[in-house]
Amino acid sequence: MARIRQTAIVGTAALAVLAAGVAPAYAAGTTIRKGSASAAAYSGNVQASLLGNATVSTSIGSGSCSQSTMTGRINSDGTGLSIAAADFSSCTGTANVTITPQALPWSGGSVAYDSGHTGNRDAAVTIANFKVQAVVDLFGGITCVFGGSLTASGYNPDNANRPVTGNNQAQVGVNGATVNKQSGSNFLCPSTATVTATYQLRGETTAGSGAYDQTLYVTG
Repeated sequence: MARIRQTAIVGTAALAVLAAGVAPAYAAGTTIRKGSASAAAYSGNVQASLLGNATVSTSIGSGSCSQSTMTGRINSDGTGLSIAAADFSSCTGTANVTITPQALPWSGGSVAYDSGHTGNRDAAVTIANFKVQAVVDLFGGITCVFGGSLTASGYNPDNANRPVTGNNQAQVGVNGATVNKQSGSNFLCPSTATVTATYQLRGETTAGSGAYDQTLYVTG
């Protein structure tokens, strides 16, 4: 039983990958820019890459994943954030865990400039309507499904309070956000999980190239 509980937690670590965004509404005047506060507006493909580990804690234990990437699109006014692809791997546990994104694309997200700089952030970032399934390789497979929407903090590359100061890209940080179990989950799965993770966010210098080398910046 202890092994089942511990490894089920690892499945929820996939949520940290998704935690790269959340904010149901956007602030009027929000502009995504190409690398600085005075640069041209940016609209197009974006990529979020995990920095360090994504950790998940629940009432029955904790787990982590060390690799995760999401790709999608954003409008220059912060609306229309949609995630078309997501993957995550290198998750720790005592049994094999397979994590699969469900119901892609995840649409309805946004980036909203935070003029009040709540908690020293520059923006609220949203990934809405996400859903992931984690199958733990015990007793024929223990399935956990988590999903919903989260609110994360966005930081510009020059924000001294960004989570990973050694990384000079825009970042999205989730610190202790709660996600909920969805229908289709085994009774052994925890009802909630607390997620902490940080992602780097970049765009494309050449639209459609697939090379995510454009630094991004959010202004009001």
